[in-house]
Amino acid sequence: MIVSLKWLHNYVDVPLSVEELIHRLTMVGLEVEGVSELNPHLKGVVAARVETVRPHPRADRLHLCDVSDGQKVYQVVCGAPNVKEGIVAPLALPGTQMPNGMTLQETKLRGELSQGMLCSQKELGLGEDAGGIWHLPDDLPLGVPLSKALDIEDTIVEVSITPNRGDCLSMLGIAREVSAICGTPLRYPDSSVQEKGPRIENLASVTIDDPVGCPRYAARVVEGITIGPSPRWLKESLEAVGLRSINNIVDVTNYILMEMGQPLHAFDFDSLRENRIVVRKAKAGERFTTLDGVERVLFDDTLLICDGVGPVAIAGIMGGLDSEITAETTRVLIESAYFQPVCIRRTGKKIGLRSESSYRFERGVDPEGVLRALDRAARLMVEVGGGEIATGRIDVYPNPIEKPVLTLRVDRTNRYLGTELEASQMAQVLKSIEMEVKQLNENELQVISPSFRPDITREVDLTEEVARLVGYDKIPVTYPKADVCAAPLDAHFRIRQEAKNLLQGFGFFEVLNYSFISQESLRRLKFSADDPRLNPVPVKNPLSEDQGVMRTSLIPGLLQTARHNFGHRNEDLRIFELSKVFLPREGELLPFEPHHLAGLMAGKRDPHLLYGGEAEVEFTDVKGVVESVLELFFLNELRFVAKDLPPYLDPSLSASVFCSGECIGALGRLRPEVAESFDLKRNIFTFELDFDKTYSFKRSQPMFRSLPKFPSVARDMALIVDENLPVQEPLDFIGKQEEPLLERVDIFDIYRNPQWGGKQKSVGYRLVYRSADRSLTDEEVNEIHNRLVQKVLDVFHATLR
Repeated sequence: MIVSLKWLHNYVDVPLSVEELIHRLTMVGLEVEGVSELNPHLKGVVAARVETVRPHPRADRLHLCDVSDGQKVYQVVCGAPNVKEGIVAPLALPGTQMPNGMTLQETKLRGELSQGMLCSQKELGLGEDAGGIWHLPDDLPLGVPLSKALDIEDTIVEVSITPNRGDCLSMLGIAREVSAICGTPLRYPDSSVQEKGPRIENLASVTIDDPVGCPRYAARVVEGITIGPSPRWLKESLEAVGLRSINNIVDVTNYILMEMGQPLHAFDFDSLRENRIVVRKAKAGERFTTLDGVERVLFDDTLLICDGVGPVAIAGIMGGLDSEITAETTRVLIESAYFQPVCIRRTGKKIGLRSESSYRFERGVDPEGVLRALDRAARLMVEVGGGEIATGRIDVYPNPIEKPVLTLRVDRTNRYLGTELEASQMAQVLKSIEMEVKQLNENELQVISPSFRPDITREVDLTEEVARLVGYDKIPVTYPKADVCAAPLDAHFRIRQEAKNLLQGFGFFEVLNYSFISQESLRRLKFSADDPRLNPVPVKNPLSEDQGVMRTSLIPGLLQTARHNFGHRNEDLRIFELSKVFLPREGELLPFEPHHLAGLMAGKRDPHLLYGGEAEVEFTDVKGVVESVLELFFLNELRFVAKDLPPYLDPSLSASVFCSGECIGALGRLRPEVAESFDLKRNIFTFELDFDKTYSFKRSQPMFRSLPKFPSVARDMALIVDENLPVQEPLDFIGKQEEPLLERVDIFDIYRNPQWGGKQKSVGYRLVYRSADRSLTDEEVNEIHNRLVQKVLDVFHATLR
């Protein structure tokens, strides 16, 4: 918002210096971006009298003039045809920087010294007349800077207005803030009118078909208008804030826009067909030519101002070419309306058109200020253009906007701000910006926000007003009192960190892959059509096809990482990822997001030849890693079974992990065809655990177990069994025999004899016995051991090796 301090003084007295005013405006939330003098070049231009005019001895079209500023006489070479003795004209002295960027210097023209320049209006940037030097009034004091002599000295302040403060997009709005800052009264401009014309009901009518987009529409008619140039005061006011003068009627609407913040539009009344206004929405594809001469295609939510036949303006943005004010206009219909901000903002974006009017409508104008601005405009139009105002005005306002009634709690406000203000002080501050305040009790104020402040809707908004008007610089600095203590680590987070540290100790590197993968990568894992992992949550706006769905498994990401590493000759690989997967839930919008832990091993068992050999990773390596990770959870009934395997694993070298009868993961070698589909040319061993499900089975960590006092006794059992018999079944059978002295059963050997034809194998089991209260004898151990051996032989049809 560009503010002219000279114009501002019409509405409020400012006892502060410019520097103090800038600081106080900034402190109430109106940041000042810049300050400048209006027409600074005029400081070097003075009013001077032409004493003599004589011909230039060496140029027919030039004259030598003696020009006096009252104290000194300057010789000036002038080529203007209207220069003559006795006139008062503007004299630009040496050192003056002209609006075109030229700096004047003493110089010789055709051999004669010129000590300045007699200027025209256009050369000074104060008008369009460039036909000769500017003849000033004879009574102007000589030698006085022209800006002071013509009373056009002004300071221009550029204020940054936040989107919620549309009320400050006017001189009156800024004056209201200055009034509150300085404690001086605000003077509203005169809006009284003398109505001498016919009744407006007999001239025009207004119909609102869209009361949501246009809650209020008011109009007046002025007859007998004469279109012409604006008076000097009007031109200077508009030019001070960067607006170009057009004609007296249009200039009045722009003046009211800047003065009161209410956009107006002046229609040539005689060009309005049927002499009526209809506010309606456009039809999709409807075309309309705006004042800038551009034909625009409209949308079905575009609000239009129409006459009795068709559109004449896009509401709140720009008028039409066919109803503009022209030199032949004699009757004017003035529009003053309140349009719904969202409607104007949406239309402006869609059609790519913004204006000073739409800028204010988008931020919300004062619905109660519509009539004041309308009357003010009618008064000024008669003042600058003659004519008479029709009796009465049209005001269509079907659903008046109610002002919010708020309660401000004094103690809460002081607690928020760290102040000790009394209720009366807060009331005085709020009244200074025209809020209606009533003190309910010592702690509560009832506040009715004015209609020009639509941003005041909550108690905290009133607190902000108190803070900024008291002055942010006057609010004491306080520090919140809070006990600072470290929150305990989440148990789930802690065990995730422990698992990561364990895997890193095994030589694994952690990887972080995208949660978005391709649908094709899931198909390559051979999931069945009814497997929910093959029906992932799609991404609405994927960056590419390779990131089109949310991952349901961590395995595709690890395989892609492995292929990248193999492509860079990093062939001995151990990587893992512990992160979320996204499993769809039937009937639910959002997926289930459990943590999974997945790992991949490939290449040599020990890549450092100094310590190892050429042996490659195999099933027992990946199984050992998984067993070590699961030890962190202290699980019961943990089993590795070759059933319910994921389809991407090779059944001959894979196993599912069960805990308490539920599958919590799987591990093993990747199927060759799956590896081939990912362009992996070597054996890959992977594992994936449902980390959250595993965590749900977690047991408390045993804190202490006493060391045994008596020695153990070990006996071996080497069985020849069927090749297809899982070695786990005899192990589980022995463990279920409830022998109190049996402490542990382990497998120590698996042997296959070629002579057996691949139909049998030998499995060696080591049974450890111990008593807690005595040393066992060989006789009692042999008795128990032989009994167990016989049971195993009978149940599994085995023989001893």
